[in-house]
Amino acid sequence: MFNVPNTLAFIRLLLAPVMFFLLVNRESSLLIHIHYTWLDYIAAFIFVVASATDFFDGYVARTFNQITTLGKILDPLADKMLTLAGFLGLMMLDRASEWAIFLIITRELFITGLRVSAVSQGLDISASWMGKVKTVVQMIAIGFLLMEWPGANILLWVAVMLTLYSGYEYVRDFFKNTPID
Repeated sequence: MFNVPNTLAFIRLLLAPVMFFLLVNRESSLLIHIHYTWLDYIAAFIFVVASATDFFDGYVARTFNQITTLGKILDPLADKMLTLAGFLGLMMLDRASEWAIFLIITRELFITGLRVSAVSQGLDISASWMGKVKTVVQMIAIGFLLMEWPGANILLWVAVMLTLYSGYEYVRDFFKNTPID
């Protein structure tokens, strides 16, 4: 049950709220003596480490045939927690467009519901290639926004477009594979 890929996904689950805390609780007595730029650097470091676990858990699971039902649930949940912690924290710091974050969160919730419906019908809607590209671009955008690098907002809107397009693909594939009653 707790093999290497699942452990890495679990670590990602734990790192997401730590990063979120660093972004939104800057006035906390725990953080008040740390300059905000260092909080950004620490949050970015945590984000990079957590993002790396996303790559390695998938690689190890596929390479060593350690794909489990728990992993199929834990991995996308950890991805969503990490990206949403980053996007929401950045929005609260006024570094990310509220509309961009709204569109991303809406898509994530809708597709999660669609996946639950698919599972209840015995269908497997695994992450598509575009879904994986979407996640990578979202993670790069979060990194750029955390560091306030040039082009960060352009990357955010590219991530929004890919997020919406990959959502369209999930909906299309769902209805293509679902018998109409």
